[in-house]
Formats: sequence, structure tokens, C-alpha cells
Amino acid sequence: MAAMNEQERTEFLADVHVGVLAIDHPGTGPLTLPIWYLVEDGDVLILMDGGSLKAKLLRASGFGTLTAQAESRPYKYASVEGPVVLEPVPAGFREKMATRYLGAEAGKAYAAGPDSPDAVVARLTPTKWRTTDYGKTAS
Repeated sequence: MAAMNEQERTEFLADVHVGVLAIDHPGTGPLTLPIWYLVEDGDVLILMDGGSLKAKLLRASGFGTLTAQAESRPYKYASVEGPVVLEPVPAGFREKMATRYLGAEAGKAYAAGPDSPDAVVARLTPTKWRTTDYGKTAS
């Protein structure tokens, strides 16, 4: 196994992957959920309903972990953890996120649909990285 360097991990995380968000859920195992995300200025941004369990747990803990992986060879992953703050949704953010995952036409149609009036953006600022690129190992 070989870790990614800073440029590799930044580029990998900025690529389109479905992420898995993990949040402390006291009294049980961590809450883990597949999510769409964007990387902006080094932070990971996640759109969610402000009344959802994930938003409530993020408010309580102020901390989260996101993992993204390549699902084809060579396998690799990047996992980031750090503090999380919930912010108002910026104008155009929903369409930007949907277009990233669905393409221009489908993203615009998705973004035109109903959204939660309580929607928020969770901003995770990475303070710790764990990465592996199995393509760097000798065969």
C-alpha cells in the first residue's frame, strides 16, 4: 500500500465519487450514510435537510469523517476527518451539486425540484487524511 501525496489526494477527493459520511451517534455505532459532496477551497461541502438526523448529530458533535473510494482498479481511497459547521445554502448550490453528479440537463431538472426549506450545507474542514492508492504497489 502507498499513501497519496497532497496533490494526489486533493485531486482524488475533488473527482466525482459517492462519499460515505460517518458521524458519532452516541449509544450506537457511528451513523454512516452515502452522500454527494463538493470540494471547495479544500473543504468538503454536503447538502442536507437541517432537521435530518445527520444534521442533528453534526450539530451535536461538530465533527465528521468522509471517505471516498475508486470502485475500479487500481483501487484507492481518501478519508478526511475534521470539524463541521452547518451553514445556509448558497444560491445555486443545489444545481451545482446535482450537475456534478447527474450532468447538466438532469442536474438542472433535479435542482428545479422541491428542496427542504430547512436545507443546510455542512462544511467539513479536513484536519486529518488517510489515503491509499493500490496502483502504487508492486504487482
